[in-house]
Amino acid sequence: MDMPHEYRLLGDIGATNVRFALLSNGLLGPIKWFTVADFPRFTDAVNAFLDCHCRQVSVREALLAVAGPVDNDRCVLTNSAWIIDAPELSAAFSFAKVHILNDFEATALSLPLLTGADLYPVGGGEAVLGAPMAVLGSGTGLGVACFVPASQTSIVIASEGGHATMAATSDREDAIIAHLRRQFSHVSAERVASGSGLENLYRAVIAIDGIEAPKRNAAEITNAALDGTCPVARAALDLFCAMLGTIAGNVALLFGARGGVFIAGGIAPRLTEYMARSEFRARFEHKGRFRQYLASIPSSIIVHPAATFLGLRSIAKRSDRLDRTGAERH
Repeated sequence: MDMPHEYRLLGDIGATNVRFALLSNGLLGPIKWFTVADFPRFTDAVNAFLDCHCRQVSVREALLAVAGPVDNDRCVLTNSAWIIDAPELSAAFSFAKVHILNDFEATALSLPLLTGADLYPVGGGEAVLGAPMAVLGSGTGLGVACFVPASQTSIVIASEGGHATMAATSDREDAIIAHLRRQFSHVSAERVASGSGLENLYRAVIAIDGIEAPKRNAAEITNAALDGTCPVARAALDLFCAMLGTIAGNVALLFGARGGVFIAGGIAPRLTEYMARSEFRARFEHKGRFRQYLASIPSSIIVHPAATFLGLRSIAKRSDRLDRTGAERH
């Protein structure tokens, strides 16, 4: 067994699920899932993981990817009441170091590490070597980030792009967004292109078309759409894919992401074939005079089950290199 001081806690913290794993000497251990709703506080979830899986291990650091903006090593999750605070975690678990970053910043760092087997292509195009790569993804919320390659140290531009204003591209979408605006005032991309967004679209279709359909959550809507048992669910999922395509095209333009646009999150990997047949790619390219520009950019769904952890591992490796360099200089 490796020495105890070599272990790090890695975490991918969303509003619905939290995943933990241990990293030791560059090797990633098994990823364990917990449900956010089962724990009043984030520290309770950390304690559950450490108590179940780390009784014989001393964990010296924590590296956490969180679904929300990070300010001064602290994050209040956007779609959860959990607060993730580095000083609190250090005090509670005797961690020597705690690093908190946006979850899509970590996912963006995984992009150059992904292989063809980790991706499901949706549309054509060919990546430009050395160009920025963008990632966005739907889960409980909608995350957006960009990876910018560099000869020395690549950088990631984290963002809260999921909260940018959603624009309609048709009379039907005008009606959908007008309906949602009466409910939310501001209709962001996340209000339509996320798990809760799919539910919003489903309810909007029912209201606008004046039809009856049972109340469903995002998973139930998806299942009913895929098995063809509910026309309303199918209409909502079609809108979801099309509007996600519009958002992805916008992200490609905003970042100049000629290295490719990647769809992450918990929803898209379950919809690979459906999304490939949907309006996603047509809407991705539907940018007027810049249609050809968008047509040249490849878009793919990330099907690797732990891409965020690949990004977290790359951060840990970079930190270790910097530590060794500093030690050598002294």
